[in-house]
Amino acid sequence: MPKFNFEIPHNLTAEEAQSRVQRFAESMESKFGDKASDMHQTWNGNTLAFGFQTFGIKIAGEIESQENKLLVRGDLPLKAVVFKGKIESEMKQLLGRFMS
Repeated sequence: MPKFNFEIPHNLTAEEAQSRVQRFAESMESKFGDKASDMHQTWNGNTLAFGFQTFGIKIAGEIESQENKLLVRGDLPLKAVVFKGKIESEMKQLLGRFMS
């Protein structure tokens, strides 16, 4: 299964970054809730595991809050490979706004 894996630098403590990731997740749910189904999120320490389905494509991953960076990684089904660049770029842009 194809993967996505990238970092988003920030100047926050791990705790503040985690708080902002939570706000990001809540805003994505309200913003894209009509375009996605089976949305879920679970915290395990400083890592948010998430998943959703959109246009018949299931996407799952995690965002780990660390001092000075977020680690974002996950799996993409084969039929989503053509959208990998778009998915990564959107996530970087949206998460980056919350980390500024």
